Amino acid sequence: MQISTIGFDLAKHVFQAHGVDIHEKVVVKKQLRRAQVIAFFEKLPPCLIGMEACASAHYWARELTKLGHKVKLMPAKDVKAYVKRSKNDAADAAAICEAVARPTVRTVPMKTPDQQARLMQHRTRDLLVRQRTQLSNAMRAHLAELGLIAAQGREGLKSLLAIVANENDDRLPADARASLGVLAAQILACNAQIATLEKRIHTQHRTCEASQRLETIPGIGVIGATAIAATVPDPSVFKTGRDFAAWIGLVPRQDSTGGKQKLGPVSKQGDRYLRRILVVGAHAVLKHARTHPEKHPWLMQLLARRPAKLVAVALANKMARIAWAVLARGETYRAPRIAATV
Repeated sequence: MQISTIGFDLAKHVFQAHGVDIHEKVVVKKQLRRAQVIAFFEKLPPCLIGMEACASAHYWARELTKLGHKVKLMPAKDVKAYVKRSKNDAADAAAICEAVARPTVRTVPMKTPDQQARLMQHRTRDLLVRQRTQLSNAMRAHLAELGLIAAQGREGLKSLLAIVANENDDRLPADARASLGVLAAQILACNAQIATLEKRIHTQHRTCEASQRLETIPGIGVIGATAIAATVPDPSVFKTGRDFAAWIGLVPRQDSTGGKQKLGPVSKQGDRYLRRILVVGAHAVLKHARTHPEKHPWLMQLLARRPAKLVAVALANKMARIAWAVLARGETYRAPRIAATV
């Protein structure tokens, strides 16, 4: 039995392997418990192993690579087209085995533990920011029921926290103050934890040359620069900047047929976190462009013809292409020259 290709369906406890030989004849269909995985692949000669790029995929890819196997990670949506009938573990493993042998199926670069650790900082910070927003909205809603409102933003929230902390303020009933005090404590805890993570991210930024070059791009700050540098350590996996922008999901979705080109809204595929960071950064650049229109002629021309949110997405697309060029060429951002007005 000479296995040449294996489709490996990942799970938490029960895994499924589907192997074929060089003639694509099925030679093994095996269900494996977690403790049996390494022992099973240790007995096999080096072969091609395909897996979906899902939870724990990078860990197993590193472990199987140590055993001498060649591992390819593929987007799950690209594998789905090869599932023959109803979904189950065996059918998924067979589909993975077939997909990994196709030359046109895209692959996902394997991440190192350090890369995953840096991205965990961003994911944890993002989770805490969303939790802080939920807590802030809850506090604002509860206080509004008692006629206490404040301006938007952090300063408005500070004034509400001061009301909750002031025990001499008789506008709050005792039971309301006890409940809101719990929310206030969680908001302050989130602020402290977010500050700790941001301090580590800034430290990481100062030691990463690629991240420092990305920060020179208008609209990309420390958070965006470190996130892009950690997510895309090797820009050569994308042929062009447009491929990178498409991977993030910042290009129009196509629905073309019969030679007629029809472009819709952005595809919103790929890395949602990077897409949100770039769009938020683009809005900051638009705000600056409105106060300094002479420095942003391209944006002002777009704003004259299109809605601001659409222009922000177009600018985010451009920022993604510039980021790829900065990474691929090892250069810093150079602002375009503005033609002198007569």
